Amino acid sequence: MPLAGRALRDARIGVLGQVRRTCGTEISNAFRVLRPVISVAVMTETDSSLADTTADFATADLYDVHEDALQSVSLQLLNLGGKPRFTGSIRTVRCYRDNGIVKALLNSPGDGSVLVVDGGGSLDSALMGDLIAAAAVHNGWSGVVINGAIRDRVAIGTLELGVKALGSNPRKSAKAGEGQVDGVVEFGGVIFVPGRTLWSDEDGILVER
Repeated sequence: MPLAGRALRDARIGVLGQVRRTCGTEISNAFRVLRPVISVAVMTETDSSLADTTADFATADLYDVHEDALQSVSLQLLNLGGKPRFTGSIRTVRCYRDNGIVKALLNSPGDGSVLVVDGGGSLDSALMGDLIAAAAVHNGWSGVVINGAIRDRVAIGTLELGVKALGSNPRKSAKAGEGQVDGVVEFGGVIFVPGRTLWSDEDGILVER
């Protein structure tokens, strides 16, 4: 190959090599910078959403911002407590016309939790009355959500406790203590997992996925 041709070829190779090295460095540097930034951005978006909510939340606003992270209860429960807006970590009970476990739990420290009671949707007897609800307030529970009935609704409506239920029935339930504590329960199109967060207000109930 003539000297001029070799010189031209070497020059091209040199330029291409420089471009490759330069681009590789820029791409490598870009990824070193962008990967942490993207990761932090995603974590911040997810964490800031639900962790920082307070008693001033509105479920409609919360859902608009964090739709992908939330479930919405479709079951139309009545707002029966004296605290229409409440939130807290979920505890659960599954029982049927027997509120022995409900009574025992609400008479123990609640630490701001919300007790979700799956009573199978039965309105045949009440799973909570005013005495149990008053014990819940005394023990620091934030609220109680019942897929079933309560009683003493006028008295419960005066207590500083969030309460949602299907309705009321003056008939008391058995207290044999049959049922399950802190298992995953499902109703109203939502899965309630113990330890996840629940938000409730006049518009409805949202549950962390």
